[in-house]
Amino acid sequence: MFKALVVEKDEESGKTSAGVAEIGLEDLPEGEVTVAVEYSTVNYKDGLCIGPGGGLVRKYPHVPGIDFAGTVEASDDPRYAPGDKVVLTGWRVGEVHWGGYAQKARVKADWLVPLPEGLDSRAAMAVGTAGFTAMLAVMAMEDHGLTPERGEVLVTGAAGGVGSVATAILAHLGYQVAAVTGRPEQEGYLKGLGAARIVAREELNETVKRPLEAETWAGCVDAVGGPMLARVLGQMKYGGSVAAVGLAGGAQLPATVVPFLLRGVNLLGIDSVMQPYQNRLRAWERIARDLPMDKLEAMIQPATLADLPQLGADILKGQVKGRVVVDVNA
Repeated sequence: MFKALVVEKDEESGKTSAGVAEIGLEDLPEGEVTVAVEYSTVNYKDGLCIGPGGGLVRKYPHVPGIDFAGTVEASDDPRYAPGDKVVLTGWRVGEVHWGGYAQKARVKADWLVPLPEGLDSRAAMAVGTAGFTAMLAVMAMEDHGLTPERGEVLVTGAAGGVGSVATAILAHLGYQVAAVTGRPEQEGYLKGLGAARIVAREELNETVKRPLEAETWAGCVDAVGGPMLARVLGQMKYGGSVAAVGLAGGAQLPATVVPFLLRGVNLLGIDSVMQPYQNRLRAWERIARDLPMDKLEAMIQPATLADLPQLGADILKGQVKGRVVVDVNA
């Protein structure tokens, strides 16, 4: 028997409740590889799956946790052997399939990636889906011509998980990072990650009638969407790219096509869930190389399985800073 965070749903009321419980190997879903989980983390989707479900969870009881890292315990697939260190993000694990908020997980071999040299399982979960997404965003902008010489790069929602890692990676690569936050008390934290300056959220969260403003940003990692993304598109330099990674400010995009037609702006959609294996390998290898570990350490908020119900509620309210690292064995 081993511990897991199990979410139950009352069929009459429709309400969910989450708590730490004991489960056995026979309870785990089917899969080729059984992993002794060491660490997981907390993302916005996890908050939904721990709490109301958000339409992501299909069947209860459920074990959430869209990320995990640990050691292979048993494998029916020749690519993995007991003792191998692995990391998992995406593939709807923790949503449709039981996830990483347990001391053991059983998954398809195709969903795993070998842990790259230079990262241990704790660091991998300080990165997690948020950091993996941030790296994909940086890579996509680089693939579309972004270099430090092009000018400032904007990061919206900078104190969140994706924004924190994006800020640290970009600064490490030599970019001048302008970090957007609505929490002025996070200025010291963001500058510690490498942000060159702080932009108040109020400066960007209202739409304007002009489709184009002064050319300001060479690139942008946008975790907000909504009116802020529309505003930023009109401020991009010629040929600049916005990597869209989130919708904390809303799913609507009240924009015009003018920035695309007159300035050749690129709007790059970043999906981390269904990324092909080779892209995953490339991103994790870049993370091991380009994310400074001291900066990563500064983002970490430690947690245990018992802390998850509260943390799930907190992240839905925008009250979690940086990266939560869950020690499932604590």
